[in-house]
Amino acid sequence: MTRRLASLAQGPVKLIATDLDGTLLGVDGVVSTRTRAALDAARDAGIATIPVTARQPIGLRPIAAQAGFSDWALCGNGAYGVHLTTGEHLFAEEIPPAVQQELAAALNEVLPGLVFASVRDAGELFVAQEGYADLAHVSDHKRAPETMGGVPLADVLTAPSLKLVIRHPSVPIPDVFAALQSLGLTGFAATLSGAPFVEVMAQGVNKATGVAQVCTRLGIERSEVLAFGDALNDLELLQWAGHGVAVGNAMDVVREEADEVAPSNLQDGVAQVIERMLAG
Repeated sequence: MTRRLASLAQGPVKLIATDLDGTLLGVDGVVSTRTRAALDAARDAGIATIPVTARQPIGLRPIAAQAGFSDWALCGNGAYGVHLTTGEHLFAEEIPPAVQQELAAALNEVLPGLVFASVRDAGELFVAQEGYADLAHVSDHKRAPETMGGVPLADVLTAPSLKLVIRHPSVPIPDVFAALQSLGLTGFAATLSGAPFVEVMAQGVNKATGVAQVCTRLGIERSEVLAFGDALNDLELLQWAGHGVAVGNAMDVVREEADEVAPSNLQDGVAQVIERMLAG
């Protein structure tokens, strides 16, 4: 930890990659005045700032406007990259239908009653299984449940997904996640973001792999990346970045693996670290 803390103090940061919910945003889901000012100051200093989120574009757009994000963004836990101004797609990593079908069949064997949803078409299309909307709230996907519709499970799994979402009406989400991990299947990556469902991406996909592709596009080294997060889906990014910062409200495992633990999201922890970096 000491070596990497020194690296932040002595070397330049060229890119800030930050999670949104539970990290950049308060419980009200709003970008604070202090946080916006810190992000603006970083951009004025020539530092790229990008959101790295489990959200889809529908949920990212209002936050991007609040935070001043206008360049590259990573959605679906690093499954795809999109330019917020030009609409250019940098990459998209999809789960093949055969992998989804094997996963769903095996998991339904041990946990009957699961419901699934598929995120497709650069995050703009949300295909939900019959019964999924009954468990959902607007805050889950930033979509009104009554607009989700419902199709047979076979239709959810028939096309490639950027993200496959799994939930259960009564089994706690950590237990669903543990059951999925215990199956011993391969061909996908699974994580938790703090939302009430398990999130499944293509094999090898996480926020770190997504940021790495943006860095390649921009000619930035991983040692020049400052990253922020709070949940399990942020873990790989904080481990990969030149300096990984967990906010004070982060999960224990995330705090333990981070190079630094900042004040919580309610205390503008991200802003405090950026301010210190710019002042230093």
